Amino acid sequence: MAVNNFREDEQSKEELKKVTILRLFSYMKKYKKEIIHVLIIMGLIITVNVLNPILMKIAIDDYIKKFNAKGLYVIGIIAIIMNLISRYCMKKRIVIMSKVSNRVLMEIRQELYEHLQKLSFNFFDNRPVGKVLARVIGDVNSLKSVLTNSVISLIPDFVTLIVVLIIMFVLNVKLALGALALLPLLVFGMYFVQVRAHRRWQIFRKKNSNMNAYTHENFSGIRVVQSFTAEQYTSKTFRELLSEHKRSFINAVRLNDIFWPMVEISWGIGTIMVFLIGVNLSSKNEITVGTLIAFTTYVGMFWQPIMNLSNFYNQLITNIAGAERIFEILDTKPDIKDIRNAKKMPSIKGNVTFDNITFGYDEKVKVLEDVSFNIKEGETIALVGPTGAGKTTIVNLLSRFYDVNEGTVKIDGIDIRDVSIESLRSQMGIMTQDTFLFTGTIKDNIRYGKLDATDEEIIESAKAVHAHEFIMKLEKGYDTAVNERGTKLSVGQRQLIAFARIMLSKPKILILDEATSSIDTHTERLVQKGIEELLKNRTSFVIAHRLSTIQKANRIFVVDKGNILESGNHDELMNQEGIYYNLYMAQFEAIS
Repeated sequence: MAVNNFREDEQSKEELKKVTILRLFSYMKKYKKEIIHVLIIMGLIITVNVLNPILMKIAIDDYIKKFNAKGLYVIGIIAIIMNLISRYCMKKRIVIMSKVSNRVLMEIRQELYEHLQKLSFNFFDNRPVGKVLARVIGDVNSLKSVLTNSVISLIPDFVTLIVVLIIMFVLNVKLALGALALLPLLVFGMYFVQVRAHRRWQIFRKKNSNMNAYTHENFSGIRVVQSFTAEQYTSKTFRELLSEHKRSFINAVRLNDIFWPMVEISWGIGTIMVFLIGVNLSSKNEITVGTLIAFTTYVGMFWQPIMNLSNFYNQLITNIAGAERIFEILDTKPDIKDIRNAKKMPSIKGNVTFDNITFGYDEKVKVLEDVSFNIKEGETIALVGPTGAGKTTIVNLLSRFYDVNEGTVKIDGIDIRDVSIESLRSQMGIMTQDTFLFTGTIKDNIRYGKLDATDEEIIESAKAVHAHEFIMKLEKGYDTAVNERGTKLSVGQRQLIAFARIMLSKPKILILDEATSSIDTHTERLVQKGIEELLKNRTSFVIAHRLSTIQKANRIFVVDKGNILESGNHDELMNQEGIYYNLYMAQFEAIS
């Protein structure tokens, strides 16, 4: 799969809108009681709205015409009481549906978040983080109005439409036909517009995603931007993306805005037709004045639901693209997942076997080809070699962040694909050169290695890797707050905290991927003793470019060209005077 960046629109899967809509509304099933409550309330509101013109007709024909003031007062009091009840019900329905829609949005967002955590590295390797955030935040938020109005507008307005239509034909067929003269044309026009509008809103969502991706990427690398005084260049790029976003929005809205003139013109012409026909019928005494006035009120009551339904339809077309993008993620199957009835990994001893492993991140390019080795419990294995040789790939396969294309990876004789991912990784400690700290305190970041750890265990782990000393010199010690990625700490300090975190987890298999690459020589001497303690009694894989740090490893694998070209301890490889010897001597001469 090609890597998608902020300049490329995401490929969207075409899905039937009916399927997407039904799937979206399925989240509301568990709120049947609340929805039935709202529908009962809406029934009262509809009843009051439908009765208002009838009361007006009675007031005009039976009381005003006969100068019956007492009866008029009674009708007026009844109308006031009914409409006060209706107003209270309107407020109640909005409160209930707002709660329901917000809960549904929370469920969708939580489901999306949890699903994203299950997706493999390959998914995130192929798209910017900003585009993922756009779906979790923006696309989910776009569904609120659709969910709320589906109950508040869709069902009640449809019922109102049917009831008013029946009443109109009961009152007078000719007036009803005149009022509905342009309805077929309106339905055809709305269908024509929605087909084009949906495509344009899909484009808008993609452009919005591109802009989010670039914004996230740019501010994540703000130090680089400012270091190279690239502010003007990045601002220009952002302006271009913003212009595309603006154009896509205008193109979509322009079509949406056609809805309202179409409805209002049809409404207006229908009303004119009612008056023309009504005046003619009234002059012939075929209808009463009260009937004509009541009918004109019903015309408004007929077209208002159409206006509301058009508005809902408009929102649906506008935001259904967001639902499609959400469900596309939810339908993405994890590349790495537990097999059916996966068993729990027993307590790991530490024997590791790679049996004829072949793997490539891309099907066309193999990173490893026919790699085999056996590691005994408690051995420390160092992996060395040029960048891109496959060192990190080996430990990624061992951690099952990726699955092999061919061959088998076994721990203690068990194929790691046969056990649950959680039971496997929970017994492994993995530290990469990209040390990531979370927003919170230093104590919180260390506790990430063992969520139920006591303060004493945290301090003990920090002392073991010589992080305690510098932590205590900070203003608030272990309670010192760090921001995302810990940018207020030095690189060496961040790595020491990460060492303490991994020490706390007490892994059965330890993986250190360039873990000391950014630590200065003085700090490295301090932490080296801690690492030695960490390596004791557990199988460990250490990837390092500083060959001086791996001399005590039980075995050193020289990885290049997709395979292990040399294997042995430091002295054995130096005596061979092969690839490792040349690498070591080159570093020694560079230091000298």
